[in-house]
Amino acid sequence: MRKIMEGSHAVAEAVRLIRPGVISAYPITPQTHIVERLAEMVADGDLDADYITVESEFSALSACLGASAAGSRVYSATTSQGLAFMFEVLFNVAGMRQPVVMSIVNRALGAPLSIWNDHQDSVSCRDSGWFQLYAEDAQESMDLHFLAYRVAEDHDVLLPGFVCFDGFILSHTYEPVDMPTQEEIDAYLPPFVPVNVLDAKNPISMGMYATPDYYTEFRYDIDRAMDRAKDLLVTAGRELGESIGRDYSGLVEEYRLEDADTAFVAMGSLCGTVKDAIDEMRDSGIKAGLLKIRSYRPFPRAEIAKALSGVSRVAVLEKNVSLGSAMKGAVGPEVKDALWGSGIDVFSYVLGLGGRDVRKKDIAAINALSIAGKGDMFYGLREELI
Repeated sequence: MRKIMEGSHAVAEAVRLIRPGVISAYPITPQTHIVERLAEMVADGDLDADYITVESEFSALSACLGASAAGSRVYSATTSQGLAFMFEVLFNVAGMRQPVVMSIVNRALGAPLSIWNDHQDSVSCRDSGWFQLYAEDAQESMDLHFLAYRVAEDHDVLLPGFVCFDGFILSHTYEPVDMPTQEEIDAYLPPFVPVNVLDAKNPISMGMYATPDYYTEFRYDIDRAMDRAKDLLVTAGRELGESIGRDYSGLVEEYRLEDADTAFVAMGSLCGTVKDAIDEMRDSGIKAGLLKIRSYRPFPRAEIAKALSGVSRVAVLEKNVSLGSAMKGAVGPEVKDALWGSGIDVFSYVLGLGGRDVRKKDIAAINALSIAGKGDMFYGLREELI
């Protein structure tokens, strides 16, 4: 059924269809509309779940960790400073192999304080052991939650996951979404079956102290699980397409790359703007294309190398900044590594930080910069403020 919905409400509807047993979240802009709607669903009896109100984001994820370890399917959501407050618990959840899924409504980190969108919050957690999926629009924001739970709860993976979508740009915008039925989601996503459960009648320990003789192997096991998650994202994404008619088997998605000279690489809602800019450049005879990264962790190195093998240059559009790095952004160096030895020039362009608008004319200007061999920079700096 097609409906016009705010992005946050579409995500809340996805969570309802997923049937979590426990929800715990602390409201923070621009995530608030998701958890408000879920609280209403629980209060009205439309969602059979325990909603735990807490005093902070640290407590919210801690409650989810405990509920998951006790055998419940759990959900949370946060953004920006709230995600930063969870940092310690992020590593505990991954290290204890609990399949928590959390919506990240991407927002800039302070200081200075900003409530607007960029990807600094989730990108800063890239090494925490959570897989990370990025949505382009409201429909994808909804659907990626189904995929995330399917992958996280698989016994060959058992890792937590982020579903990231851009604050305000997607969370507070109304778009048409095709709503799957409860029967479709129940058939795609079986009930959660935990591997290890905290039970007083059969006591076990989780997240214990590890001496140097053991710690490395725990991190190695998480890395291997992330590799398995990569394969399962493809399979489960294809099966999701068979269930609801929208295929998510691609860790990356190509747009007009078949004969492109310049390939833009981007994540999130920015991809829509880039597609429109590419169409206009094509009308002017400029051969450009887009490679959208849907899965940032696990990073699709081989898929990127294959998709970009025929281009002359790559312009990575970074809504984050890796302070002090040569390429300025966090995604560019990994793309460059994927293309190592190919002879293809790879440049990073940091833009859109703190919610600054990125327009089609900016994409065209970046294309010209990449052709001139100018990159690895903050794009659009206001010189009068420096």
